[in-house]
Amino acid sequence: MAAPEPRLQNTLNRSTELSGVGLHTGAGVTLRLLPASPGAGVVFRRMDLPGKPEIPARFDFVHVTPRRSCLRRGDAEVHTVEHLLAALSAYQVDNVLCEIDGPEVPGMDGSSISFAQAIAEAEIKEQKEPTEPVIIREPIHVSDGNWAIVALPREGGLRLSYTLGYETPRALHETVTIDLDTRTFVEQIAPARTFVTSEEVEALKKAGLGQGANEHNTLVITPDAEADAKHLRFNDEYVRHKMLDLVGDLMLLGRPIIGHIVAHRTGHAANRRLVERVANEENRREDLGYVQRGNGFGIKEIMRVLPHRYPMLLVDRVIQVQGFKRAVGIKNVTINEPFFVGHYPETPIMPAVLTLEALAQLAGILLLRKLEYSGKVAVFLGMDRVRLRHAVMPGDQLRLVVETLHLGRRGGKVKAHATVRDTVVAEAEMKFMLVDSPSNVEHEEF
Repeated sequence: MAAPEPRLQNTLNRSTELSGVGLHTGAGVTLRLLPASPGAGVVFRRMDLPGKPEIPARFDFVHVTPRRSCLRRGDAEVHTVEHLLAALSAYQVDNVLCEIDGPEVPGMDGSSISFAQAIAEAEIKEQKEPTEPVIIREPIHVSDGNWAIVALPREGGLRLSYTLGYETPRALHETVTIDLDTRTFVEQIAPARTFVTSEEVEALKKAGLGQGANEHNTLVITPDAEADAKHLRFNDEYVRHKMLDLVGDLMLLGRPIIGHIVAHRTGHAANRRLVERVANEENRREDLGYVQRGNGFGIKEIMRVLPHRYPMLLVDRVIQVQGFKRAVGIKNVTINEPFFVGHYPETPIMPAVLTLEALAQLAGILLLRKLEYSGKVAVFLGMDRVRLRHAVMPGDQLRLVVETLHLGRRGGKVKAHATVRDTVVAEAEMKFMLVDSPSNVEHEEF
């Protein structure tokens, strides 16, 4: 399959604001969408909580909750993010800061059309760095009981096929296929409102959900099909809203997706399981060398950035860099490593401190990419929350990931972890100072 022409990343040209109540919490909330730098991704910032904690809109921050997609980091949560994420996906907005002063994204009219209109009015601004889409190259299937979802290869963009199946309070079966772009989303998906069956209403109330739901933002499926039809925006509005949810949940991959997604009776939990499988498959392909990143670094580029040399250069390749926010690298561990001579001859194990050193070197590559840091050295100041979980042996391939928590003019702080075959072997938070030479270092907190 030929790779599509990459597009550049996008953000908003100016900020925009929406207010309303949450569909489930009923809490009044104001949401501000602001431009963000390349590689930042979609990030929620809880303005009403101490420290204004931030939560990336990625599947690994999803907290499983019924009837909605919820993001959690530490004690901070943001509920019902899917309708907003769907609109951002359709408009190809890769980087945006979502400032919110409550626990749930405003429900508006139960659809995505208000978010789409706000994004259109804020306008899209093209940025200088390219996107890195996930291309489905082999079928990826997830199913359980009466639901199933599969990602299939496809030339071009994203195609969605969804089949809805309800037996109560009446038989309801609908199927729709749409090639997703901004126009088809706005015209055929965005106006579709959320819904429940009449049999679910009381159970939802007892569970404390739907406190902001009303006849204007939530459709109710009753036994009377003819009466229900009078309130619909589309004859098949129910299945189109399920497609809306799916578009939003796919955005949690953190990158655009190219393929054909075929879903049967799925909800948020099922959609997230597919996203996880797609992400794991992409990681596996990267580890095996099938995926080559256009903005990665080979060993020559690494050596131009880092001062380290044999035997202390512990990053073989950088396969992904997202702005100054995130980097992914590879360290191939072979029996020829000099440290195996003494650690230990009969049971060769890579010293855990060298795994941490490899992560620190990748962090240095990420921080030193800023132009104002040219010619400087990233000097290690300290580590917090260190966890050493598994031994690393000859033949293993370390997948190194670092994410920026703070980046200032004099230094930075990153969160880092290393995996072998999807198993975390080490993780830590690391602090650095950027100096002309190590002799100039004065320890300080970041």
